[in-house]
Amino acid sequence: MSEWLVLAIAMALVCALVLAFTAIRHRRAADDEDTSETPDVIEYMTMMVGVVYAIVLGLAIAGVWEARGAAEDSVRREAQALYEVTQRADVYPVAVRDRIRGEVDAYVSHTVAVDWPRLTSGESASSEGGALLGKLRSSVTHQSPTDELQAQAYQPLLDHIAAADEARHSRTQSSGSTLPGVVWFGLLVGAVVTVGLIFTLQIRRSGRELLLAGLFSALIVFLLFMVWSFDAPYGRAGLDSAGPFQDLFPKAAVAVAAAR
Repeated sequence: MSEWLVLAIAMALVCALVLAFTAIRHRRAADDEDTSETPDVIEYMTMMVGVVYAIVLGLAIAGVWEARGAAEDSVRREAQALYEVTQRADVYPVAVRDRIRGEVDAYVSHTVAVDWPRLTSGESASSEGGALLGKLRSSVTHQSPTDELQAQAYQPLLDHIAAADEARHSRTQSSGSTLPGVVWFGLLVGAVVTVGLIFTLQIRRSGRELLLAGLFSALIVFLLFMVWSFDAPYGRAGLDSAGPFQDLFPKAAVAVAAAR
């Protein structure tokens, strides 16, 4: 099911519940109930709860946004480092150059085809990716330079492989949920309390009040959906977050697409 469809259904359900509860409360209200005034303490408490929840929700959004940005940066660094390896290998003999580039392509294909579905589903990356990167490192390490150009490219090649390995570890360690369960519990309970406080203000069934209540509850649902969506650093489906690999290694991306 599409994430946008889930969001639309959730917003519609919450709005329907709020409006239905308002209608039921209005029918059960006493005929002599005075809805023109609300005690000052209730207005104060409603305002304070709303402000506190807005701060907590804003911090949660900022936290998951920062985590997603760090994850995307790790992917870019890993892909760029591997691309530099393929370019700097040009100074080696054809057989060596093709072997290095083939090992890079094998690693990229495995990362996109195997590791990415695991990352987007919340699982850890497979150990085979580390083995393929280790094989690439071994191939470069054991290839002794035979001229000045190869000698100049040898250490940068190792540095780029080390950078790719570091970025890979960072990527695999940041694949899980950013927010702990207790934070999600607080966000959900806070949303229920914040929306529930609407009814302490003696809301009536006028079109303006019902519209504001529905929009407010829909906004809360949308913000929680935003936190939930960003809480997965590499997304929850698809290969969109693997864009740097697909852009820098189009042949490997085409092979992965054909295999799928």
